[in-house]
This record gives sequence, C-alpha cells and structure tokens, in this order.
Amino acid sequence: QVQLVESGGGLVQPGGSLRLSCAASGSIFSSTVMGWYRQGPGKQRELVATITSGGSGGNTNYADSVKGRFTISRDNAKNTVYLQMNSLKPEDTAVYYCNARYVYTNRQYWGQGTQVTVSS
Repeated sequence: QVQLVESGGGLVQPGGSLRLSCAASGSIFSSTVMGWYRQGPGKQRELVATITSGGSGGNTNYADSVKGRFTISRDNAKNTVYLQMNSLKPEDTAVYYCNARYVYTNRQYWGQGTQVTVSS
C-alpha cells in the first residue's frame, strides 16, 4: 500500500510561484512513476507532469500548457516528489493531485489533492 499526502497549495497572484510536495509512505516509492494531475473548475482531471524512477533523477514529461514553467522532481531518499510552479496563470487554478504508479503491477495510488488558486 502507498499513501500520498500533498502539501504546498494556496493562493498566489498571477506570475507568482508555488512548490507542491507529495510525501509517500510505503516501501515501493523507488519503483513508481510519480505524477501530478490537476482538475480545474468544470474540467476533467488532466496530466500535468510525470517523472520516472531513474537513478539519475528520472525522465520527465510535461503537458504542453506547463512546459517551461513547471518542474517536477523527486527525492527517493525522502519518498517525496515535488512540483515547482513558476509564472503561474489564472488558468492554472485547480486541485492538484499526486499520483503514484507501481511499475510492476501498474496499480495506481492517489493523494487527496491540494488547492492552487491563481488570482489577483
């Protein structure tokens, strides 16, 4: 079992920055693909970024809408994945969810979500 707990959300002005964290329990963190998803008001949940479990920091993938502004990273020693969000826009407003996919079974785990609001 894996439990995911997100933190770091909040209210920020357009152009500002936030850093989300997702702490994972369990012993399989180093064998997971970690990701961040978001669900805006009236929208479907969408992929924001993923990072594999590679020893050199992992391979990353980003939605086109966040490329160049968001950076996903992970610290396997701390069982934590991060999402650094810069140059935030009002359209980034959403509940952000942490996701873990265990590579050997493809079983997925979700956090409870953290609200990010970008508004002046």
